[in-house]
Amino acid sequence: MTSHAAPPTRARLIWRRVVIGLAVFTLVLGGAAAAAYMKLNGNIESTTLPDSTIVKDDTSKGALNILFIGSDSRDLKTKKYGKGTGSQRSDALMLVHFSKGNTRIDAVQIPRDTLTELPACSDTGSGSFAGGANLMINSALEGGPACSVKAVEKLSNVHIDHFVQLDFDGFASMVNALGGVNVCLTEPMVDVDAKLDLPAGKQKLDGTDALALARTRHAVGDGSDIGRLGHQQVVMSSIISRARSAGVLTRPDRLFKFLNALTSSITVDEGISSISKLTGLAKRAKAVKDSGITFITMPSAAAPTDPNRVVKTADADTIFTSIAKDDEVPVEGNDTDKKGTNRATPVRILNAAATEGLATSAQASMTELGYTVSGLANAEEPADTTRIFVDSTPEAMATARAINKDFGFKAKIVQQPDGMTGVWLILGSDRIEAGTDPVKPKPVKATTRKANDSLCV
Repeated sequence: MTSHAAPPTRARLIWRRVVIGLAVFTLVLGGAAAAAYMKLNGNIESTTLPDSTIVKDDTSKGALNILFIGSDSRDLKTKKYGKGTGSQRSDALMLVHFSKGNTRIDAVQIPRDTLTELPACSDTGSGSFAGGANLMINSALEGGPACSVKAVEKLSNVHIDHFVQLDFDGFASMVNALGGVNVCLTEPMVDVDAKLDLPAGKQKLDGTDALALARTRHAVGDGSDIGRLGHQQVVMSSIISRARSAGVLTRPDRLFKFLNALTSSITVDEGISSISKLTGLAKRAKAVKDSGITFITMPSAAAPTDPNRVVKTADADTIFTSIAKDDEVPVEGNDTDKKGTNRATPVRILNAAATEGLATSAQASMTELGYTVSGLANAEEPADTTRIFVDSTPEAMATARAINKDFGFKAKIVQQPDGMTGVWLILGSDRIEAGTDPVKPKPVKATTRKANDSLCV
């Protein structure tokens, strides 16, 4: 695969820890920050977030979208990353969605080299940004984080409630404050440019090595910028696991160092510009199981105007639409129904609507979603409403409920008489106009990772 990124500078290589720190901040902070409220609260810098560019916000009440921004600015207290120039770009962006009820967190990584139309942005303290067509999305940060928010809203059509911007200066100290993070490498990884030299096997990384693993592009894969996003997902998962562990949460000294490193390196919007507000946000994240946290690389393709840049694909739009609606992201392998027993029981479809082809249409839709259709037939008697009959097994009931959820049938589920097995779907005349198409989109292909997946890479 051809690399979609320009040759890396040292600054661009170093910033990779930004992405990791950004996601970890919200996912693991927790309520213990109040112990050093004044100190940590004083660390936080904030700026204004202007009105959203989304005219109609369909986000469910209680759902939340936050943009994490990684800056390549070298205007830092230390000069070890180079001399500051007063400019900055976001070489990585991550749109993180908190579902209503805190059942899941979906974090979509947006490649820094994505070409898109960038909206104009007025001065919010970092200078104005003119915007324009066919520009790299990372350039929006020249006008400040609010301009990056507008750019991602334009790309995704997702309303963004808050942002968190993090420079790379605090990442190594954050990892070190946690006592290091664990990874497992299936082979040695060496990348001179990234100063990476790690053996194969299980090992604990300090901040410097965690940074090197997150930023390497040459140690594995095709050397592309997109390829390295997988390494970042592994390191993020490890940091989340470590920060949530008892070894950190019960060690006030280690927890304070971790939080101090983070709060000293972030800029947020005024809506979450205090420890109390950030703590409330982090409590939501803490309620989500690791299995409910999914990292997703935005589906992309080589840009028609430049093979070294990328553009979003239709699959990316499917993902963003699901986030906007607070629906489960339809990514292959991310659907627990398919991996469990919810669609395992065979389904017999009976047409009770006296309309030819209705059962065949339902069969096609159900098969595409992974159901097993055991047969088609016409019902002995017509019916006005759709119903589902099930046998006495829990698996059959789970399948019936999945049918209602996938197709929006709202059909009454009835226990079958003795001697009947499986699931029978009786299509009534209410489906003639409503049809049998699923209400959920077909799962798309994308690179994903759960926070509780194996750390071996």
